[in-house]
Amino acid sequence: MNKMKKILIIDDERMMQDLIKDHFSAEGYLVYVAKDYERTISILNIFKPDLILLDINMPGKDGLSLCKDIRDYLTCPIIFLTAKVTQQDIVRGLMAGGDDYITKPFSLEELTARVNAHLRREERQKIRNELRFSNGVVIVYGERIVYFNENEILFSKKEFDIIELLSQNAGHVFEREQIYEKLWGLEADGNSTVIKEHIRKIRARFIEITGNSMIETVWGVGYKWGG
Repeated sequence: MNKMKKILIIDDERMMQDLIKDHFSAEGYLVYVAKDYERTISILNIFKPDLILLDINMPGKDGLSLCKDIRDYLTCPIIFLTAKVTQQDIVRGLMAGGDDYITKPFSLEELTARVNAHLRREERQKIRNELRFSNGVVIVYGERIVYFNENEILFSKKEFDIIELLSQNAGHVFEREQIYEKLWGLEADGNSTVIKEHIRKIRARFIEITGNSMIETVWGVGYKWGG
């Protein structure tokens, strides 16, 4: 699970940097280090770490402020390294965008367990955001993108909305009116006949790229995902 995962260590203590870097490098991670705000931002502009270990007590801009700035770049897990253990400090850290904390001094075993737990959680979230089908179609819901054999298939916003609704409820048959109400709303102008045209376009695009229409018609009832 940890092969080639990237960890960024932000700590101004050289001994702490070296200790953590050597340990996680030996575990198979790519490890980057920074001791201040400027170096951190420089690394974030070049690399995209999978997890950040951040010391709260930093010179200049403290770790809490730095955490808020990091959140403009990344959503990856941030674990605070801190000697502070008050409830207020913990709340401030979580409010700043942190995901967890570990108090100094700590064991490398505990730190490794925390890191692995957060990375596993990220992997599970990634899997939930991506739905794969055996015919080569991949839907990445979080990014609203559909791929076939790693090539993107372009759909309009409403077309993707229909794909998302049907694929996330595979096997369920939706009446045309149900699809319209869920995606356009009860107060929308127009009527459900627009669904027929959208589905025609979706099918045509899928057939063109994949050879499979992906959406099945249940005659007299509605539509269901058939991928």
